[in-house]
Amino acid sequence: MISAGDFRNGVTIEIEGNIFQIIEFQHVKPGKGAAFVRTKLKNIKSGGVVEKTFRPTEKCPQARIDRKDMQYLYNDGDLYYFMDVENYEQIALSKEAIGDALTFVKENEMCKVCSHNGNVFAVEPPLFVELVITETEPGFKGDTATGATKPAIVETGAKVSVPLFVDQGDTIKIDTRTGEYLSRV
Repeated sequence: MISAGDFRNGVTIEIEGNIFQIIEFQHVKPGKGAAFVRTKLKNIKSGGVVEKTFRPTEKCPQARIDRKDMQYLYNDGDLYYFMDVENYEQIALSKEAIGDALTFVKENEMCKVCSHNGNVFAVEPPLFVELVITETEPGFKGDTATGATKPAIVETGAKVSVPLFVDQGDTIKIDTRTGEYLSRV
């Protein structure tokens, strides 16, 4: 059990049979009345976000989330296949469970598969990936004064905004949480 006074970002709690992850929390102490904790909670199974307030002494059971390193093998239609690198067991996950988590992930990359009580609900890609640009327009000399960007398509098929000096065939580093270009490799 975790009390509302101990809430932190990223903590997972169980409320009414649903598992929620705390996205934001704020301790509020109004001039009049009792203090409370205002939170934004994300339902990890449906993805919906709700706002809820708690008394600081209120307790919730903390949900145990298992994160296991697995290798993304390939996708076949609506199924995505992952392999446990320790015992070589394979699992297939549906497109709904994956969402857009694999936008920047190539085949044979390592990911974290998240589950609660044996039910897989999400896949976490690596924080940073290095991908080759397969398609982009050439940059024009003299357009760099404003830090301008241009669209580019990487080898996974995802679109990224890159600086004008990046060319087709370059390898770039991308932050998978935001989808932003970080640097050339």
